[in-house]
Amino acid sequence: MQYVGVIAAAFALTFLAELPDKTMFASLVLATRFRPSWVWAGVAAAFAVQMAIAVTAGQLLTLLPHRVVEFIVAGLFLAGSGLLWWMSSRPSVAEGADAARQGGPPETFLRAAGTSFAVIFLAEWGDITQLTAANLAARYDPVLVFAGATLGLWAVAALAISVGAKSLRLIPMTWVQRITGTILLGFGLYTLITAAV
Repeated sequence: MQYVGVIAAAFALTFLAELPDKTMFASLVLATRFRPSWVWAGVAAAFAVQMAIAVTAGQLLTLLPHRVVEFIVAGLFLAGSGLLWWMSSRPSVAEGADAARQGGPPETFLRAAGTSFAVIFLAEWGDITQLTAANLAARYDPVLVFAGATLGLWAVAALAISVGAKSLRLIPMTWVQRITGTILLGFGLYTLITAAV
C-alpha cells in the first residue's frame, strides 16, 4: 500500500506543479501545429527522459549523510514552495494558439515528435517538477517516484493537447500554483522537522 501512496503523491505533486508551467503551454501550442498524437509521443518521451535524469539526481543525493540530505531536500521543497507562491502573484500572459500556425515543410511523425521532444526536453531543465521528483527520489523508491511523476507529466500533456486553450480559461492557474506551493511547503516543513529531531 505504501507503493501506491508514493506513486500517488508523486503523480499529484507533479500534475499540479506542471499545470501552470511553460511546458504545458508549449504542448498546447505544438498541438495546434502538428497532429496531437504525434506531439504527445514526442512530449511523453521528453518527459520520461527528464524524469529519469531527475530521479537519478535524487539518488545521488542519497550518497550524502542522511541528515544533510534531509536538510537539502527540505530546503529544495521550501524553495519550490516559495517559487510557486511568487509565480502565482505575477500576472500571466497566455499566448494565443494562432501564434504557432505557420507555413513550413509537410507534416511527418518524425518532424512533429522530434520538434515536440526537443522543445519540451530543453524547456524542462531545472523545472519545479524536476526538482520535486529529485527531492522525492532522495526519500522514497526512485522507480515509484519515476512512475508517478512521469504519469503526472503525461496526464498534463494529454490534457493540454486534447482539451486546448479554451478550457484553460476555466482553470484558475493562480490557485493551482498556490495549492501546489502549500503542499510543497508542508513537505518542506515536515522534512525540516524530521531532520532537526
